[in-house]
Amino acid sequence: MADSQATGRVHLRQAGPIAIITLDNPPVNSSNDAVRRGILDALAKIDTQQSHAVILIGRGPNLMAGADLRELEHEPTEPTLPQVTAALTAFPLPVIAVVSGHTLGGGLELALACDIRIATPTALLGLPEVTVGVIPGAGGTQRLPRAVGLPKALEMIVSGKPITAVDAHRVGLIDALLHATDDNALEKEIVAYANRYQSGKQPLAERDVPPVDQQALQAQVDKLLARARGLPAAPIAAEVVMQAGKLSFSAAIAEERAQFLALRGSESAQALRYLFFAEREKPFVPSQPVAPVPIKRISVVGAGTMGSGIALCALMAGYSVDLLELNDQALQAGVARITQALGEGVKHQRLTQTQRDTWLSHLNPTQHLPDVAGTDLVIEAIIEDLAIKRSLFADLAKWVSESTLLASNTSYLDIDQIAEGITHPGRVLGLHFFSPADRMPLLEVVRCQTTSEQTLSTAVTVTRRLKKKAIVVASSWGFVGNRLYAAYRRQCEFMLEEGASPEQIDAALEAYGFAMGPFKVADMSGLDIAWKMRQQSADTRHLRRYVGIPDLICEAGRLGRKTGRGYYRYDEAMRSASDPDVAQIIEGYREEQAITPKAFSEQEIQQRAVLALINEALLLLDEGVCQRPADIDIALVNGYGFPRWRGGPLFIACQRRAEQLDSELNRLAEVSGKGHHQANLKNLTSQDSEELTS
Repeated sequence: MADSQATGRVHLRQAGPIAIITLDNPPVNSSNDAVRRGILDALAKIDTQQSHAVILIGRGPNLMAGADLRELEHEPTEPTLPQVTAALTAFPLPVIAVVSGHTLGGGLELALACDIRIATPTALLGLPEVTVGVIPGAGGTQRLPRAVGLPKALEMIVSGKPITAVDAHRVGLIDALLHATDDNALEKEIVAYANRYQSGKQPLAERDVPPVDQQALQAQVDKLLARARGLPAAPIAAEVVMQAGKLSFSAAIAEERAQFLALRGSESAQALRYLFFAEREKPFVPSQPVAPVPIKRISVVGAGTMGSGIALCALMAGYSVDLLELNDQALQAGVARITQALGEGVKHQRLTQTQRDTWLSHLNPTQHLPDVAGTDLVIEAIIEDLAIKRSLFADLAKWVSESTLLASNTSYLDIDQIAEGITHPGRVLGLHFFSPADRMPLLEVVRCQTTSEQTLSTAVTVTRRLKKKAIVVASSWGFVGNRLYAAYRRQCEFMLEEGASPEQIDAALEAYGFAMGPFKVADMSGLDIAWKMRQQSADTRHLRRYVGIPDLICEAGRLGRKTGRGYYRYDEAMRSASDPDVAQIIEGYREEQAITPKAFSEQEIQQRAVLALINEALLLLDEGVCQRPADIDIALVNGYGFPRWRGGPLFIACQRRAEQLDSELNRLAEVSGKGHHQANLKNLTSQDSEELTS
């Protein structure tokens, strides 16, 4: 084998008549100037008279995991990825791409520009550009339809979801699957394939797009776009992909490139890139290096909806799980929920029967507290009652090891009070899951006054294995997420009192991009939960502006979906409709309070709701409830349906001029009335602003 010729991040070597170009840009072989230039330099050095074919492969697990997204913040520099894909297509020898690991975005576009694609069976292939606010910009929207047909190409590009190499082989995107398992055998198999290859150039650009029924295709597009509501680039992606059946290849890729360049600097693309990086930063960095405690076994106390959801989440992450519930009927119901959820996963092919059986074999339902004695982590998910939780923690401390972590899933209670008197208090923390726990990505790791850095590091390691978006917060009422949502809901109730209707507020905020309006959310959650909390704090009600409409709704027996009536009325299929009885309750309240209703525009509703979030976010930063400004945006996007493509309230705040935002916050204080705590813009330091916009 000839010596390797290094060209920056790309290496060229010869294996007999086979030229091998290796991408070497750790950790994921992302595309950048050096890689693109290296590929072109390597192609230029290949002796086309002495070589039979070219192999394009990645060093390490991936061929190429995509572009370096930071490049999108600047003007494109040459050579661009379209220039590289064009060079691969035009190269006189056949080029064989070895697809491995995560071959995504620009990586798949490179592979599509080659003549043949072979893959390791565990590889993932996809064009996820819409998830960061752009579309494929190097021929992906045109080559993929020629490889797999328009329906499959639309599904992959509009959703941004990857497919496995096995599926890719089935639909024609991959020409052959590799079988070797170790590196040496794999290289021999790849080179042998290239030596056997005799079919010459097969550029996708020269293939026709397979014909398809246009009416069925449009129906598919409509369905895909309905699912991609939070991805602003999705409609443009669909439109450009559809051009593959109408325009010439050269005209269509020119249109693709123009749309890509127009989208890359858009506010939504900037917001999505910001969240992409924010969610990949470490949520906690200890002051000194500390090794996390190994966690193999997790015990969940409480087999209700939340407890069984947490147990299911832990099982699917590969942990051994105890599910402790004193009530036999409740325990059986919890196990049934877990079994049913895993059965649904098998039915919808999200997991195999073997996975389902393995995970269930790791579940230990029990009614006996001593059975959790050998566990590594306990997560309590019982009733929100301070005395009961304190009693449980005291009992647990008698049975478990001194090193066992003790976590509460409380939403509002003071965890320091829950753990009062516990020996080795450094092991106590909060792990606040969101319902349904097995599907909601957000998890708040709550740091108590005594929580050790090792405990926090261990918890963050666990959350990563659970595939959660974790943020580390201080123990404070509502932590970050619920406190933000309370401020948002309160502002919506102010507008309800002043003249807007539940339907108008919900419609305005859904138009802004929220997954669901606040009054629909309240109905779904159950109005009695917040009602009980309001009753518990009735003695401090006089200190702030208080809207009595939610109390009147509850007193009328309207507790939300569970009773078929809340702010809306519901049929048996849980379809909502406006209810004149609610309008009458609201109108009567305004008359009693001598409030003359005012008209609201959609924009005013949106502005006041978002400003309420910005104001509360600044207060949270000032109080030190969270350390990273981005954590606030991560929480709202992943736990409360805030539109991802808008970035989050602090991202929005940093896009505005300080004078404008200060004026808007002053106006918010004026309309919010008694008890409103106004944040000061100094709470958003220049360092915070730089972190959010960098």
